[in-house]
Amino acid sequence: MSALKHLSLKALPFADAASDDLPMGQLLRLSLFQVSVGMASVMLLGTLNRVMIVELSVPAMIVAIMIALPVLSAPFRALLGFRSDTYRSAIGWKRIPYIWFGALWQFGGLAIMPFALLVLSGDTVIKVPFAGEVLAGLAFLMTGLGIHMTQTAGLALASDRATDETRPRVVAMLYVMFLVGMGISALIIGGLLSNYSSLTLIRVVQGSAVVGAVLTFIALWKQESVNPMSREERAAPRPLFRDAWADYAQGGQAGRLLACVFVGTMAFNMQDVLLEPYGGEILGLSVSATTLLTALWAAGALCGFLWAGRRLARGSNSYRLAGAGILAGIWAFSLVIFAAPMQANILFYAGATLIGFGGGLFAVSTLTAAMAMPAKGVAGRGLALGAWGAAQATAAGVAIALGGTLRDWIGTIAMSGAWGEGLATPATGYSFVYHVEIGLLFVTLAILGPLVRTSGPLTERKDAQPLGLADFPT
Repeated sequence: MSALKHLSLKALPFADAASDDLPMGQLLRLSLFQVSVGMASVMLLGTLNRVMIVELSVPAMIVAIMIALPVLSAPFRALLGFRSDTYRSAIGWKRIPYIWFGALWQFGGLAIMPFALLVLSGDTVIKVPFAGEVLAGLAFLMTGLGIHMTQTAGLALASDRATDETRPRVVAMLYVMFLVGMGISALIIGGLLSNYSSLTLIRVVQGSAVVGAVLTFIALWKQESVNPMSREERAAPRPLFRDAWADYAQGGQAGRLLACVFVGTMAFNMQDVLLEPYGGEILGLSVSATTLLTALWAAGALCGFLWAGRRLARGSNSYRLAGAGILAGIWAFSLVIFAAPMQANILFYAGATLIGFGGGLFAVSTLTAAMAMPAKGVAGRGLALGAWGAAQATAAGVAIALGGTLRDWIGTIAMSGAWGEGLATPATGYSFVYHVEIGLLFVTLAILGPLVRTSGPLTERKDAQPLGLADFPT
């Protein structure tokens, strides 16, 4: 039996993430909320931006602004996490109300999304000025708010239920499930949209809304115990957010780390709204073929998780791993740039996979560093996760809007012939954005440098496990 147990732990990296308080069945069921968030992310950042730009002929600048609208709610992730830390309800729930209402916001945004996009494209009998922009903006904002609320409170709930020994494995498993959800959803959605039509778009997007709500409901069933609170307990003064933030910030070099997260995330995410249109417009790939890019990105990110776990188990520190992710990103964008002049689809696919690897490694490493910073007083896990998520999501939104705007602006100048015949191609606007991302990656390395110097050298561990993913730290 001992040998069989050891074999199962090697075959299933997260088999030892379970505990008496959080059995494996409940943990797997709880992870479904990450699958729902991953599916919504594929719709926002993958399929819909390609459909809007190529099939619906919406300008890339408008598409980028629409996809960036969820950034308006991203800075509130830290506040949402803190509120879920201190929330008091009559039945004692803290996290579930935030997760469920986040799922409802996500459902509502996706439910109205396809009709808003059709109005935005002008495919209507009656033309109402700015109706499409307003409706599409509302749909994207609702979906983004739901994603932020659900993910922040959901990760905090998982951290609450896990023990000190299993918490690192639980958090790692949930992020892997997020990537798995993105990969599977990309394959399914790409297959369903292989024969594109307006009716198919409506069915797929609204079907995703229903599936997401059902998955979240299943994930939350009996996940938080009922502990009724008295009226006096609920009326007691709550801690202030500014006090909790001061406790978190004084625990380490949080400011420099969050700045590193912000710039690095911008560097990796300016291509989010452009990568699939780049494949369709420049390389002539179909909708289903470009949707597969999201699956390749998720596969690369999973490899980043595995490599990070192995290195961390051997004693490496998170700041050095973040630097490795940045270097991988520089190589990735170089491959994507050369795919156009060489007309080499294999370089494009390899670059997309390496973007996922570098971005995933960078995100995992910076999250590890953020959660490892000591916090005192009223600063809780929800605040730590929310602060990291707020910096990342805000940077992603700004980067997406900036990427689409730069592509349109530079592309218009280049196509006018102002820079010569050699640059008068549609690929110039895309290439400029990718070069800017490489520059931002070098800036991120400069910000990260002092953190690497103060984090100490690599310390080899003799007791490292063969499969480090199971020992992924928080």
